Amino acid sequence: MALARLERQPDADDVRQQLDAAYAAPRAHVVGITGPPGVGKSTLLSALIQEWRSVGRSVGVIAIDPSSRRTGGALLGDRARLVTDPADEGIFVRSMAARDRLGGLAELTLGAMVIMRALYDLVVIETVGVGQSETDVAGVADTVLFCVQPGSGDSLQFMKAGIVEIPHIVAVTKADLGTLAERARADVAGALSLGETGGDGWSPRVLAVSSQQRAGIAALSDALAAHAAHLADADRLARSRHAQAQLWVEEAIRERFGREGLRRAGDLALVPGSSPFARIARLAARLAVR
Repeated sequence: MALARLERQPDADDVRQQLDAAYAAPRAHVVGITGPPGVGKSTLLSALIQEWRSVGRSVGVIAIDPSSRRTGGALLGDRARLVTDPADEGIFVRSMAARDRLGGLAELTLGAMVIMRALYDLVVIETVGVGQSETDVAGVADTVLFCVQPGSGDSLQFMKAGIVEIPHIVAVTKADLGTLAERARADVAGALSLGETGGDGWSPRVLAVSSQQRAGIAALSDALAAHAAHLADADRLARSRHAQAQLWVEEAIRERFGREGLRRAGDLALVPGSSPFARIARLAARLAVR
């Protein structure tokens, strides 16, 4: 109900109030799964969901699908590819069309994530298949999982791409390919060793997995949990989410009012712990009357 209302009237007062309340009561660890088209993100996510549900953790999924540039429509096929039990009330999947937005996410992903983050143990955002520069998922997820397919050249592209800077964990899919998978794992590990670690003491991990054979799935789940524990230490999660929220405010004003609007808005600083949605609404109301 809340998500449907968000999609119909995202600027309504009651929707903002729901977003404010949800933002103040986060529960979930938010995982962003990204990678090139055809790498096996949906199959891997299905295996992860089974792993999480086996230990009683509830899961909410936001699946972003590419849209036709001609019609604006989308098949929403990511949801169909997820293998879940329709009778399991501990799983909820919401499909969203990317429409004309670049970056791998849909326009309403942020609001949907905040609402679902207050309801589930884990929230997963599966992006549109991305290339070298679509890194928006890093601005909404606590942990970014990047998927690489062996033998496709993805690992070499990864070395020269901006995307190398965002993952906390890399999964080399289709590990049953043997030597090809191990070569891809070594290539990606080498690329990551040359980059920045993010400055918070976490070194990105590279794991080989086979979703079909369920090989490495438990280890991948453990790695995601390890990063969540890392964030929980020394107040890292709160600082990361505040930095994200500050970016949401800036982006929202830029999208609505452009660069001139940003200049007229002046100080966009967000008080730690306060709702970015309320801040955006106040700034927008002030800019709209000028």
